[in-house]
Amino acid sequence: MDYAKNALELHKKYSGKISTKLRDDSILDKDKLSTYYTPGVAAVSQAIAQNADLLPDYTWTNNLVAIISDGSAVLGLGNVGPKASMPVMEGKALLFKHFADIDSVPITLDVHSPDEIIATVKAIAPSFGAINLEDIAAPQCFEIEEKLKAELNIPVFHDDQHGTAIVVLAGLINAMKVVEKDIASCKVVTIGAGAAGTAIIKLLHKYGVSSIVAVDSRGIINNSRTDLNDEKQALLPFLDSSQSGSLDDAVVGADVFIGVSRPGVLTQEMVRKMTSDSIIFALSNPTPEIMPDEAKMAGAAVVATGRSDFPNQINNALAFPGIFRGALGNRVQKITDQHKIKVAETLASLVATPTADKIIPSIFDKRVVDAVASAVK
Repeated sequence: MDYAKNALELHKKYSGKISTKLRDDSILDKDKLSTYYTPGVAAVSQAIAQNADLLPDYTWTNNLVAIISDGSAVLGLGNVGPKASMPVMEGKALLFKHFADIDSVPITLDVHSPDEIIATVKAIAPSFGAINLEDIAAPQCFEIEEKLKAELNIPVFHDDQHGTAIVVLAGLINAMKVVEKDIASCKVVTIGAGAAGTAIIKLLHKYGVSSIVAVDSRGIINNSRTDLNDEKQALLPFLDSSQSGSLDDAVVGADVFIGVSRPGVLTQEMVRKMTSDSIIFALSNPTPEIMPDEAKMAGAAVVATGRSDFPNQINNALAFPGIFRGALGNRVQKITDQHKIKVAETLASLVATPTADKIIPSIFDKRVVDAVASAVK
């Protein structure tokens, strides 16, 4: 199928993908109008003015997420700007509604500094029950999320970071069962130290992985490097800094490779330098760091990608609909590391008997959203 041609035709036909509808879709007569709007609505406003905690009881904020982007890091397209990011944000809203019946509003911002984005989101936050940050470039995304989490009393979740990390951990939990290894004693090599890579490293460390070697475009990240920015320096406590060199050096004796970088950086020769029964998560999308058939021919036991046309798709949509469903339904104000780990373990548990080609449930598995939501309390 020509997805590009289809996308242009369907988006033009429907002028986008989402709309709003009335929750009470019965006939709107004069009495009901006077109840839902003036004069009746004044009583609801007065009740909320006296007790702001009643807002989600009386308005759609109980089921409403703001999807916020500045268009600076959209999919694999890069900095396409706020207007060009809108189709992707609408797509995110489609996923929220389809999988978790959550209402959401895509908001693309024509401001790009952390201070401007933070101020804007704080200004509109009273209109929403939760904030989903999307496609905001690193390193700005780290500061934006941390400050908003500290200053708002509703959930703030950057899916590019944490959704990816959660599903990666879920897949690794089951991949370890396939190869019969203990994740805590494995050597993990990651390449890509942006939003997703940083979150993956931190969550794996939190889960108990003690040997993580991170690689960026200039080589292994370690204490001897003098070119590290603040964000990469902050990663050092989570990393094994005993190695130096390139990705080719890093993968020697590694049990796991996780790529969130660019196509083709992992070769078959590098895979052969890893341990037997190695695990490859090549998540660059649409073209992975190594194609699955090449990785398997070189000795990899389990291979995952970000694509839907290969087994073991590491897809954020396994996590974020259920996370927000659970957060909104349980009035959760902060998504914690404990929530993320519990969600990862829950996702892994939905695959009763993991195999090399089945370490993660499908996004169409109807158990996923309710199971994930139950893990967020």
